[in-house]
Amino acid sequence: MTSSYRAVTLPIKLTVNGKEYQSSVEVRKTLADFLRDELGLTGTHLGCEHGVCGACTILFNGDAVRSCLMLAVQADGANLTTVEGLAQEEELHPLQQAFQENHALQCGFCTPGMLMTAYAFLQDTPSPTEEQVKEGISGNICRCTGYAPIIQAILQTSKEPPVRKAGE
Repeated sequence: MTSSYRAVTLPIKLTVNGKEYQSSVEVRKTLADFLRDELGLTGTHLGCEHGVCGACTILFNGDAVRSCLMLAVQADGANLTTVEGLAQEEELHPLQQAFQENHALQCGFCTPGMLMTAYAFLQDTPSPTEEQVKEGISGNICRCTGYAPIIQAILQTSKEPPVRKAGE
């Protein structure tokens, strides 16, 4: 007996990095796969695909979420920001600049998710202590840096004038 699989799709409409998109997506497609495969936003990395590593972190209506744990259809009507939405054309976001200045990346795999987590954290905690930063990024795994330069970059950003909103 042969079975034929027919993909079930639903229409979605969402805003990503300030741009509106409409698409018909398979109901079982993850948001991370949709962003990467359908929209070409490959800064959203897939690491563990279990929500543990944080590499796929994006902003969903302003909140940091693991896009590998969400279905694309759940984002219908949402406003998303990916790491591609932080920079303004050729100008890095202050957080990205601080990561660069502090050598807060090595292989770069965790960096997009770390940046998005740090961005959301600084929106909620604009003047954090070192301990608060450690707690704020504790859900993201980095195997290369030892975290010290990441923490320094976040602290440096918090001491600068107010962090501009993504896309501003």
